Amino acid sequence: MRGFLILLAILLLSACSEPKASYPEMDLMKHGLPIKINAPADAEVEMNDMLLMKDVTVKKDNFYMQIFSSDVITTDVAKIKTEKLNEVKFKSSFSKIIQDDADGFIFEKMRSDSTANYDFRKIKIQGDKQYIFQTGLIGKFSEQDVRDMYESVN
Repeated sequence: MRGFLILLAILLLSACSEPKASYPEMDLMKHGLPIKINAPADAEVEMNDMLLMKDVTVKKDNFYMQIFSSDVITTDVAKIKTEKLNEVKFKSSFSKIIQDDADGFIFEKMRSDSTANYDFRKIKIQGDKQYIFQTGLIGKFSEQDVRDMYESVN
């Protein structure tokens, strides 16, 4: 019986540690970005070419990711991450860092109605391009929503 309870506990813990959704791989090449993410299969993708930067959004329900692509200024991911972290911390809505990794971070911010909202930044350098991933600009996202998006960046 004890062995069964240990096995059950291990299975429950491993199920909780996986992302809520195991999204299929989505190739964004046809939208102007030579990268892949994991996203809902029927997500809406929109690309805006702003000359110096491309803005691609991938959206479906609580999955709303925005990806900014531009020419590399530096290949130092740590430096770019520090800049993005400073930008986020400067905003009055910033509350705290939830997760801090070498190539990105998840953070909490407080909305004007005093409820928590979550966001992330993840940096990827590929060739002569830099990609900044974050939640969409409009919406309220739970911590789990943001973790799912954050973990979907390949």
